[in-house]
Amino acid sequence: MEPSGSTTISSSSNHTLNSTGDGWEVSDKARLCRFLCYGSEGDIYTAREEGQVSMESAGALLSLLQEGRGAEVVEEIKRFTQDGRAVRLGPSFFTLALCSQHSELKTRQAAFKALKEVCRDPAHLFSVIQNKKELKEGMKCGIWGRALRKAVSDWYNEQDAMSLAAAVTKCKQREGWSHQDLLRLSHTKPANEAIALISKYVTKGWKKVQVAYADKENSEEVVKVLSYLEVVEKVKHSCDETEVINLIEEHKLEREQLLTDHLKSKQVWRALLKEMPLHSLLRFLGKMTSNKILEPGSSDIQAVCDRIQNEAALKKAKIHPYSILLFSENYKRGQGYQGKTKWEPDSSILKALDSAFYKSFMNVEPVGKRIIVAVDVSTSLSSIVPGSSVSTAVAAAAITMIFARTEADTHVLAYSEGALVPCSVTADMTLAQATVELVKIPGGSTDCTLPITWAMENGKAVDMFIILTNNPLWAFTASPVESLRKHRQKMVANSKLVMCGLTSTGHAIADTEDRGLLSICGFDLGALSVIRNLAQDLI
Repeated sequence: MEPSGSTTISSSSNHTLNSTGDGWEVSDKARLCRFLCYGSEGDIYTAREEGQVSMESAGALLSLLQEGRGAEVVEEIKRFTQDGRAVRLGPSFFTLALCSQHSELKTRQAAFKALKEVCRDPAHLFSVIQNKKELKEGMKCGIWGRALRKAVSDWYNEQDAMSLAAAVTKCKQREGWSHQDLLRLSHTKPANEAIALISKYVTKGWKKVQVAYADKENSEEVVKVLSYLEVVEKVKHSCDETEVINLIEEHKLEREQLLTDHLKSKQVWRALLKEMPLHSLLRFLGKMTSNKILEPGSSDIQAVCDRIQNEAALKKAKIHPYSILLFSENYKRGQGYQGKTKWEPDSSILKALDSAFYKSFMNVEPVGKRIIVAVDVSTSLSSIVPGSSVSTAVAAAAITMIFARTEADTHVLAYSEGALVPCSVTADMTLAQATVELVKIPGGSTDCTLPITWAMENGKAVDMFIILTNNPLWAFTASPVESLRKHRQKMVANSKLVMCGLTSTGHAIADTEDRGLLSICGFDLGALSVIRNLAQDLI
């Protein structure tokens, strides 16, 4: 729907605002930002969907490039990848690859210059190169020109030597590309002795390195890198469990640097546990319980519980409470998603996860908006959010708590037999208490215009309406777009409406040209990032 009146560009957002302030058009820049955020230019975010991006799904991106705004596009790529705005990184790598092959020189130069900023690890670099290869087939142009060779060479040469040594031994290849391929095709000339050593190791192998550096007088940095690579090679060829454990503990080796056979040993896993990143530890809790690496009452269990609950560790890892909930509910289920791995959940680990859930709220940065959360999940205790082990009732309670605990101006409402009633979910409640409050209210059809009507009747200016339901279809007595416009005009607010179908697999209310409306199908951690981005006018 086209807003009436003249339009202006808001300097603090990516959107076109009409003169009355009651609606937003979706500009090409806004569509680009949606694409970089979640891989679609449309107003629907589908949780867990990792579909392949293509030229067909990037119309706004192509329009911006044709308008000569390629350098602007590259700046957005950098913002989305560096500021944690992107839910999925694939669209950014695709866009960077496309910009690097554009006909305009300024766009290509900006893209190649951004390569080392956007690609923070080898997997990212391999992804961009693969995207370039796939685009080459449709664009009939080569990829290994002078500019790419220089950009890839710079990526390797500008790394810290020890960080690069760790990176090339942990992520050796991805998407059909290896470091050997990239160093060979880019004709990289190492910038210093340490990078030259790593390059030789990757392209020629350890034996050639040993011969080349045996009688040389090496710098301190080269000696350090040599020692590290020697340890990696030693662990690769070791069948001695004690030796492997000692090397892991002394040199902080990670799981990716070990052989599959090493990971069959409980003692090796226990050695890895001591320095394992918290995200990885949480991901492998079920596997380690199943394999009896973590046994009830053991010191290992106690150490794991201490780490999970450690506030400094949670803060450093920036773990979100919804992420903790997903790990906790999956662990409680006692079975992997594929059904092969089973375990008996340990009660002390479950208590530690529960404690970590509440402590991790410190990692949620408030957006400082006026929010209404309206919930309709009253009959959903057996209803599960697709792709998770979390019931829609518990998910809705957790999402509600996240806003109630972190946003000062949050009102929680519940659908009840065709109307909305205030719900007493408060910031000091536990997750179990919040769930009980939500499910005890009899529900009905989810009319997505009711929260907007309630706000106007009660004189509440609202920045963000968030509706959570397990109903497969939306109902409404009036147009959501028109209802939102009326609220904007009456309350002088640039309000937005997010409709979350917790069990939906792709149904949306309508395709609108009002950028203040967004549909979320299913729910995952990325959905919270999408809501946050919309609240801050970033998409």
